Amino acid sequence: MKWTNLPPMNALRAFAALAECGSYTAAGQALNVTHAAVMQQVRALETFLDVELVTRSGRSISLTDEGAALARHLESGFHQIRRGVDELTDVGLARPVMVTMSPAFAVKWLMPRLADFQTAHPEITLLLNPTGRFLELKPGETDIALRYSRQESLPDGADVLVSGDLAIVGTPDLMDESIQRPSDLTRLPWLQELGTNEVAEVLGRHGVHPLRSPQILHMPGNLIMDAVQRGDGITYTLTRWVQDDLEAGRLVARFIEPNVGNFYIETRPGAARPPLRSFIRWLKRQAD
Repeated sequence: MKWTNLPPMNALRAFAALAECGSYTAAGQALNVTHAAVMQQVRALETFLDVELVTRSGRSISLTDEGAALARHLESGFHQIRRGVDELTDVGLARPVMVTMSPAFAVKWLMPRLADFQTAHPEITLLLNPTGRFLELKPGETDIALRYSRQESLPDGADVLVSGDLAIVGTPDLMDESIQRPSDLTRLPWLQELGTNEVAEVLGRHGVHPLRSPQILHMPGNLIMDAVQRGDGITYTLTRWVQDDLEAGRLVARFIEPNVGNFYIETRPGAARPPLRSFIRWLKRQAD
């Protein structure tokens, strides 16, 4: 199709509304514009086509034969457009909102709050994919990601949802008084989320580069804190995830880095589906 051969869409809409409503005033009300604006668009359409479409006698209007023929085509065409938009909107409303996040974030922050969302929005289905892998946001696949980033790596303009202190945590038996320097951590067993290289990165930031890698057990992030509480090893985490255990003395935090851990919202560019917009608004209310 050669789009430059078509009249402006606003002019076609104005004429179709005029043909349907029977007057410039009623057409203006239907389009939420003035009757003068409708007249201007119809005249512009007649000039573009070099055809008279409307005749006027007093306060009444009538369509010419050419105008009536065009009106029939436009009625059919706009009806098809309306059907396509309605179908797309219905599909968009029915399709689940697909969310990716780390297993730890799912267990510690999102899951305890989801009953509130389901109560407020029973019409919206969420499909959660907790994973340590970085999933790209693709149309028809993942709609929204709740990403983790340290402060220095946070993307410009990131929509931060949760932030807090980062620390290495473990039971008092493991994190005893013999742990004075970050290098002392290399002799302890570590628990690391699958798909990450967190232990090496943490030690490296503290200036520790051991000749031999410490003992590391890789596991899904949602299992790590239970293992830490049992004394199976130490891990690196947001202190807010274990605040109750820290206050009760069941866990100890060392080498705390204030306010450097962030979880932020990432979506694809462009307009979001109404269910996704509802979910994002709910997320932000939960973070307040």
